[in-house]
Amino acid sequence: MPGVPEDAAAVSVTAAGALPWTANRSGSISRVLSEEFSWRGRTVRWERSGSGPDVVFCHGTPWSSELWRPIAEALAPFFTVHLWDMPGYGQSSKHPEHRVSLDLQGELLVDLLSLWEVESPHVVAHDFGGAVALRAHLLHEQRFASLALVDVVALRPWGSEFFRLVGDHPDVFSRLPSVVHQGALRAYIGTASHRGLAPAQLDALVAPWTGAEGQAAFYRQIEQADEAFTDEIEARYPTIAVPTLVMWGVDDSWIPVDRAHRLGELIPGARLQLVADAGHLIQLDQPEAVTAGLTSWLSARV
Repeated sequence: MPGVPEDAAAVSVTAAGALPWTANRSGSISRVLSEEFSWRGRTVRWERSGSGPDVVFCHGTPWSSELWRPIAEALAPFFTVHLWDMPGYGQSSKHPEHRVSLDLQGELLVDLLSLWEVESPHVVAHDFGGAVALRAHLLHEQRFASLALVDVVALRPWGSEFFRLVGDHPDVFSRLPSVVHQGALRAYIGTASHRGLAPAQLDALVAPWTGAEGQAAFYRQIEQADEAFTDEIEARYPTIAVPTLVMWGVDDSWIPVDRAHRLGELIPGARLQLVADAGHLIQLDQPEAVTAGLTSWLSARV
């Protein structure tokens, strides 16, 4: 892409920033998602920065847009980047009466793109953000310029043993004493990284799920996770015609790398990029490789 320097990937990993894993601030995006979208009673927080072709980031569980922020900042000098927190996550509303399942999130993505007047963005998705983006494209006919699927939820089986245990007993887990909940949560999130999380990184990832509201929201979103939402679209993967990158951490213990190979075979013309020494939290385990890979992928498609 004209104007994108060869060392653009280094922008995100060369200096310390406000967040424990954030780097250069030249493409700085406010840590607070300042924009709000009222959608079916829910409050959706979002932010947009930069200039150029539209790139929309979709987070997964139990994460938020914060996980994508350093990479979005690296791309902001060359692209218009969009970050958003799904209802039930991050800075968006977490009302107990509101469903947060994948079907709803896919419908919301379509409506967000309409709000932003973005007709055909490049989409970068992680974890169940992949299922959200795929549902928007395959079920709701949302156009994309390209898809980058990064360690995504797309093929059964998915979910760790802990994830399935919680799904079977959400009421029990939601009533755990706070100190027990936090211990289990920290242990669970820690397993998503292959290289290991620094204490400050782990604290930042755990923080949204603490307190009465956060604890209830954490177990509620697991309870509503259902493989039926990916079963519904899996047979349609061979119909995907947009350029697709499948990027995966070789050491992902949450969604093993065999899913990357299967997904790459199902989507016509998909490009497979495996990242060594990276687990499910590939953005933290190998930030340089992820940023470089996405910069190369996106710059070649505009």
